[in-house]
Amino acid sequence: MTAKRLGGGAPTETTLAPVSLTFADGHNARPVASSPQPGRSPPMPNPRDILIIGGGAGGLELAARLGRADRRRGIRTPRVTLIDRSPFHLWKPSLHEVAAGSLDSHQEGLAYTLLARRNRFRFILGDLTGLDFQDRSVRLAPVVDEDGDELLAERTLPYDRLVLALGSGVNLFGTPGADRHAHQLEDVAEAEAFHRRLTLAFLAAAGSDKPRLSVAIVGGGATGVELAAELMEGHHALMHGLPPDQRFPFDVTVVEALPRLLPPLPEALAAKARRALEALGVTVMTDAKVERVDASGLDTSQGRVEAELIVWAAGVAPVAVQGDLGLDLDDKGRIVVDDRLRTSAPEVWALGDCAAAPGPDGKPVPARAQAASQQAAWLARAFHDADDGHEPARPFAYRDKGSLVSLGDDQAVGALMGNLGGPSFRIEGLLARWAYVTLHLDHHRAILGVRRTAVLALSRLLHRRVAGRLKLH
Repeated sequence: MTAKRLGGGAPTETTLAPVSLTFADGHNARPVASSPQPGRSPPMPNPRDILIIGGGAGGLELAARLGRADRRRGIRTPRVTLIDRSPFHLWKPSLHEVAAGSLDSHQEGLAYTLLARRNRFRFILGDLTGLDFQDRSVRLAPVVDEDGDELLAERTLPYDRLVLALGSGVNLFGTPGADRHAHQLEDVAEAEAFHRRLTLAFLAAAGSDKPRLSVAIVGGGATGVELAAELMEGHHALMHGLPPDQRFPFDVTVVEALPRLLPPLPEALAAKARRALEALGVTVMTDAKVERVDASGLDTSQGRVEAELIVWAAGVAPVAVQGDLGLDLDDKGRIVVDDRLRTSAPEVWALGDCAAAPGPDGKPVPARAQAASQQAAWLARAFHDADDGHEPARPFAYRDKGSLVSLGDDQAVGALMGNLGGPSFRIEGLLARWAYVTLHLDHHRAILGVRRTAVLALSRLLHRRVAGRLKLH
């Protein structure tokens, strides 16, 4: 792994849509140790402030684990602070459902302030723009509303330990027109923007004299495949609610540059996933490199693909701010960390998609939600060990638990890994779908607990039974 330093770039602003949440400040308040309660571990004599940047799967789970551990140790004042640019959390692998209209982000999303109260950490709204190693402080961009009015000025916050969980962005590979004409499902706002356009396009096609609607999805990984399946099932549900004279054909094309879909899965399962998509009516193009994107479609190495809506779901890239932090980066712009997730700066760690951590066979740990979750669990234990005065016994070791891909309400495919590291068994159909849902619920269990997760799952099931599959508002 080759490390280098990158620089450049300008600070950005965090744009906040009007919300009815109150954000707690008071980061500079220092925690104090209280008397231990019966059945609890004795509190640390000098607890250290931990700042976590990024509230995705890894950052949020780390904050929740540390906060709950502090509660058990009798530390009354939260010493863990989570910073994110959004006021609420939604599991990133669910964004394709938001885009397709089968998941309501406002119902599924969890306010960070609520999670902070339940898990004994603090939340601050903000976006990282700078890092000072000597002063041990971070700089946050101003927070502005949709009209550009400043709500919070630029701030500087101190830390004793800093964890960067910045996530990742999309890699457009320099494709002309992709940044202007293709939707990118990297956050809730982008998924909702695509859904609004899709809803209007559905309604326009239903009232048109020559109705037809086409969507092109660039990328045949998990996001592209799952989005294609959700879109086709959403269109099918919509057609059942329209009279025959308003029904219209719907074309979805998945364009993949590699020879097959879903590279992480065994070839046999990827082939089954392709057949399942084609059975739904999806057109699949492989070995097709996108050369240009414009307002009416794609130019590919296999010809033209016409489309009214385009989604880019190919490639992973680091967030832009990483090049401005002065940390060692690898050749792909990820923050270089060692086998204990430490960066090149003292008292700074990194995890999740933004980090290039050594993994099996000398390759970096893959940018997957399960990797971020495992790193959060390891780092929480490591901080506890350090607080108790000793180094963690073992370095972080990533364990691939397999991959699951949803193909609609009743279908999925996947490969689950055994304890020896090889493929243990392959699952598909309804069993794989249940396993896929369980992965989602396991993330909620880590931040909400078992009881609240069960209530949330039941609420989501009942809401879908009452409101239907497709949301057109």
